[in-house]
Amino acid sequence: MSYVFNPAPTVSVPVVGRSERFPVRRIYCVGRNYVEHAKEMGFTGREAPFFFLKPGDAAVVVEAGKTATIPYPSLTRDLHHEIELVACIGTGGKNIKAADAKKHIFGYAVGLDMTRRDLQGEMKKQGRPWCIGKGFDFSAPIGPITPAAQAGDIEKAEIWLQVNGKDRQRSDVSKLIWNIGEIIEHVSAAWELQPGDLVYTGTPEGVAAVVAGDTLVGGVKGLTEISVKIQAA
Repeated sequence: MSYVFNPAPTVSVPVVGRSERFPVRRIYCVGRNYVEHAKEMGFTGREAPFFFLKPGDAAVVVEAGKTATIPYPSLTRDLHHEIELVACIGTGGKNIKAADAKKHIFGYAVGLDMTRRDLQGEMKKQGRPWCIGKGFDFSAPIGPITPAAQAGDIEKAEIWLQVNGKDRQRSDVSKLIWNIGEIIEHVSAAWELQPGDLVYTGTPEGVAAVVAGDTLVGGVKGLTEISVKIQAA
């Protein structure tokens, strides 16, 4: 088969303990899925889960032990960090039941949902889609994937983020409003999940702005940490 130009290379994430890499297809993200984060965003209660997508090539792959650099994005003066546990789909499916979700998860990784908060807020005020606030280039850094069998009790793991060595976010995955199985059930009811899909499961409280020169280091207990530096555009 020939193309009018060369296809873009496949984005792939390293897998802990294996030479094969995990090819990325789509990125699904869950909004407001920790109680305290929902409160700081002005919401309370267990609202129905909602989702947004980022392009697969928005993933910035952070190799183990290294610091990736991402440019401060255009059009914004309010870039926010959101540390997240990422569920990496290895077996696809539609209408997956929460009780069966783990059978579809290949492994887990630490991710960042970077957000142009001012643009997102403006779009919300106008009742318009806010893809511009979430789905921009370099907006989804992700660290190496740990196979599920090696990830330990991930649903009770500590999750945290530091900026320039100081705590910004610190919580526990057990505080998810919708747990990992329930997230997979809801996502797969709306889209048919496929191998290579990444599901960002939500961020805890403490989201705040970063600026050029800041270094972000985050983790989930049992997984490889992620380190990202923000560069001037």
